[in-house]
Amino acid sequence: MSVRLGINPLTWTNDDLPSLGGETPLEVCLSEGREAGFSGFELGHKFPRTPEALSKVLGDHDLSLVSGWYSSQLLERSPEEEIEAVKDHLTLLKECGAKVMVFCEVTHCVHGNQSHPLSQRPHLSDAEWQRLTEGLEIVADYLKEQGVHMAYHHHLGTVVESQADVERLMDNTRDSVGLLLDLGHLVGAGGDPLAIAKRYTSRIKHVHCKDIRFPVLEDVRNRDKSFLNGVLDGLFTVPGDGNVEFLPTLRHLSEAGYEGWLVVEAEQDPQVAHPLTYARMGHDNLRSLAEQAGFTVEK
Repeated sequence: MSVRLGINPLTWTNDDLPSLGGETPLEVCLSEGREAGFSGFELGHKFPRTPEALSKVLGDHDLSLVSGWYSSQLLERSPEEEIEAVKDHLTLLKECGAKVMVFCEVTHCVHGNQSHPLSQRPHLSDAEWQRLTEGLEIVADYLKEQGVHMAYHHHLGTVVESQADVERLMDNTRDSVGLLLDLGHLVGAGGDPLAIAKRYTSRIKHVHCKDIRFPVLEDVRNRDKSFLNGVLDGLFTVPGDGNVEFLPTLRHLSEAGYEGWLVVEAEQDPQVAHPLTYARMGHDNLRSLAEQAGFTVEK
């Protein structure tokens, strides 16, 4: 099975905490990402938002568009309203060649709020779960009709964080609701990526390879810190620089026929973690892991 390696611009500049890398131009992100060996980028807040401009800036660096995050609010608006809200983003992804949309329900989320600890993340009632899963199915069906798969991003600090949350989401939606398997976010929530990969193999449409430093995770939990303060403390890093076991999950995905992108997504302070150094490290480590797992890595 073949995969391509992509990266998220969080290595250089942070969407949730704009002071991190705020002065770094997009050109630097793209040129250094390409220099590190990556074939594509996910979107960040510095990217142009018209298909023509986005295609040009990526094409100038011989890069592909991997995907882009979408903040859903299905617990506060109807599926029909959500479909209207997503159309511009969908058009951008579709016309620039992306096949998946990173999709996350952000109602009442705390991951972007530095003053709210992760322990205060939202939990859903049974009625809210039903509303969310039914809404996701309607939006996912629409996206699929347009040629883009929903890849739902379970995420620390949101309504779908734990392994039990992921299982409830997957078990109560049809196949059009795909899964973004983020190994770091799942491990950070106490989950088992290999178990999820085995249980929902055919639903996995996208993979984020975020590593975690376990001593920092323990400190974040023990001291009841926020997601963003965890980022500042060095909670996340590139594959192979932390404590997450990537190879068993990647090997299963390879054997099961996963094709698509493996993405390095590692929020760090660029003043502490030199972006090009860590981008190179992330690319080389992830390429090695992917090849050990049996993937063919395309340029």
